[in-house]
Amino acid sequence: MDLDDLGQRICILGPSNSGKSTLAAAVGRVRSLPVIHLDQYRHLPGTQWVERPDDEFELMHDEVVRTDRWVIDGNYSRWLPERLRRATGLVVLDASPAASVVRYVRRTLFESDRAGSLDGTRDRLRIEMIRFMLGPARKNRLRYRHAFDEFGRPKVLLPDRAALEDFSRRNDLARRSPHG
Repeated sequence: MDLDDLGQRICILGPSNSGKSTLAAAVGRVRSLPVIHLDQYRHLPGTQWVERPDDEFELMHDEVVRTDRWVIDGNYSRWLPERLRRATGLVVLDASPAASVVRYVRRTLFESDRAGSLDGTRDRLRIEMIRFMLGPARKNRLRYRHAFDEFGRPKVLLPDRAALEDFSRRNDLARRSPHG
């Protein structure tokens, strides 16, 4: 399955720090789709990841999901069913917890301008985030895999970094992405 098979509304899921935002930005550029980073909708700009109220986020989420064209990265399981109902294609990144932690440390320390970051915020290395990736986020991987299995339209599972790099190469994403 390639990028062209995924249609005009592509949902990207995966563990924290698996590369969802970077992939979404590349897909958006190549396919000329609006890119929606849900972290930017869920969290207030200029904060260290302070969440918007649920009702405010839900309104923003539902408004963008109802549009005709998008690539959306982010999980937010409570709102996932609506996204999947509208999606024409699904990409699931299945990075291991160890790979996610390494990516988190690298991006926090060395990438000041990354896809999906909050305006006015410089990410800080937080032990709470590492604990989340090694604990609760591990269980979420099963949820993403289940969503993948249940999704009845075109879909792509990228189980590791090599699969992501191969998908990027086949779809000419790597060359066009400033983040890799």
